[in-house]
Order: sequence, then C-alpha cells, then structure tokens
Amino acid sequence: MTDLVHRPRRLRRREGLRAMVREARLSRENLVLPLFACRGAGVRREVPSMPGVFNLSVDEVAREASAAFDLGVPAVLLFGLPESKDETASGAYDRRGIVQEAIRAVRGAAPEMVVVADTCLCEYTSHGHCGVVRNGEVLNDESLELIAQTAVSQARAGADIVAPSAMMDGQVGAIREALDGAGFSHVAIMSYAVKYASAFYGPFREAADSAPAFGDRRAYQMDGANAREALREAELDYSEGADILMVKPATPFLDILRMVRDRFDLPLAAYHVSGEYAMIKAAAERGWIDEKRVMMETLTSIRRAGADIIITYYAADAARELK
Repeated sequence: MTDLVHRPRRLRRREGLRAMVREARLSRENLVLPLFACRGAGVRREVPSMPGVFNLSVDEVAREASAAFDLGVPAVLLFGLPESKDETASGAYDRRGIVQEAIRAVRGAAPEMVVVADTCLCEYTSHGHCGVVRNGEVLNDESLELIAQTAVSQARAGADIVAPSAMMDGQVGAIREALDGAGFSHVAIMSYAVKYASAFYGPFREAADSAPAFGDRRAYQMDGANAREALREAELDYSEGADILMVKPATPFLDILRMVRDRFDLPLAAYHVSGEYAMIKAAAERGWIDEKRVMMETLTSIRRAGADIIITYYAADAARELK
C-alpha cells in the first residue's frame, strides 16, 4: 500500500481542507422562502401536513418576510388564500387581491427583499383548476388572458418577478406581451417551465386550499416519465422570453435539473416542494433522521445538480445553518 500516489482522504482530514475543495456551495443567496397569505390580522394557522409552515395574515407575512431577510434569505414567493372563489378566478387579478396586498406589505417591511408572485388561477377558481373550465375541460387559450391579467396586477402591486405555474401553452409569451404593454418591461418572469404532475404536491394543496374539485392536472402538467419533453418545454419558455427557468419538484427530478442546466444558459430554479419537506419533517419527528443534516444534504444536492435558485420551506432554517 505504500506505493499509492492518489489518496483522496488527504483532503478530507479537516473541515478547512474539506471546505477548500468543496465543489458545490450552498449559500443564503440561493434561497427563496414560500409564504401563504390569507385574510385577517394576527393569523398564524399551522398547516397540519407541513409542521413549521403557516397560513399567515398579511401583517404576519410581512413580519415573516422581514425576519427571513434579516437571516439572509433574499427572496419570498407569495401564494394567496382568497376569501371567496369563482369560475373566472377574479381574486387572482383583483387590485386588492390577497397576493397583491401581501406584495405591498412585504415591500413595506423589507424594501430590499426580492418579491416573487405565484401567477396562477388554481387558488382562486371554484373548481380548483389552473385555467378556464368548460364542459369539464381546461381551456388553454382562454386561460392565457386571465393569467396575463394576473401578472400585470401583481407587477402593479410591486412584484419584482412573476412566476407562472399553470402550465398553459404560451403563457410566458402572453405574460411578457402584457407586462411590456402595461409598462412593466422591467418585471422578470420565472417560468415553471418543467412542472410534473406529482404526488409530492399533496401538502401544498392543503396549505393553499387548491385541490381540484374534479379530475386532476395531468392533462396539462407533465408526465413524470418524460425527460426529453422537459427540454422541449424549457425551450418553448426560453423562446417566449422567460428570464428564469424552473424545475418542479426538485429531488425526484435531479436528472432533469441537470439536463436543463446543461442545455440552457438562463438562471435555473428548482422547487423543493411540500411533499419533500413533509417527508423530512415526518422522519425527523420520529427520530429516524437528523433533520438539519438531511435538510442541508438535500438542498446541497439540488444545488449540485445545477440550481442557482432553490425555493424551499426550509429557507429560513437553512440560512441559520449557513455561514
């Protein structure tokens, strides 16, 4: 054994050495914290399937965002729970809509924080689907106008980035045209370009009260078996003017994340979704895993696969761990 030339263990002996040669570096600047806004005041209603995640009234959203910013989390992604829903998702593009109010509140509480608005209709429709429904079918082209109206309303409220998640064909182009036409050419689009129809979204649908009233979303979200299609979806959004591409969920699709990273030069986001978070929480509560270590290992794996931006409910906890 004395003739060994290469001994990788030499660079693992001390933390200083390990840090010096570390290939993938997770930082606070990579993190985005999702928040769920609801009506009322002083509301902090924990989501049963997502310990540590709350439905928050707008004043509490502002407080949570400000605290996260103080920890070094640079951005929030805002979702809304309206008081009422209808067939045309009017709460999504209402000037006084819940997300619009939350945007203004965060802007006031943490002026330098990057505010991202989820741009979708499912939380606001009485049927829970992401677009206009007629005769039991989600209509693509008729949904684009409402999605674009929503983006303009969010931009008007002060969003830095709008994030269309409906998976309607042509939504990025429709939003870009609407934003530019309304004088918001400076507002960026983070496209949920590669969004799979995943069972990992279950806890989110409880948090956002957005489960579909009938059927499912497999007619417009992607089939989890498809990889080449992911590149086609990303290419379409790229060509329509997306500023940031996203892959969702993150850890079950790290191979897709790497494929998109290798193909496109845009900033790349990944959403570490509710089910991924809930599984870590559940195992940790049973004492089966070390929650902090698993959290950091998981988020680092997403970064290693190519994500520049990681949307995660662990953003504030991870920021505390990062130096």
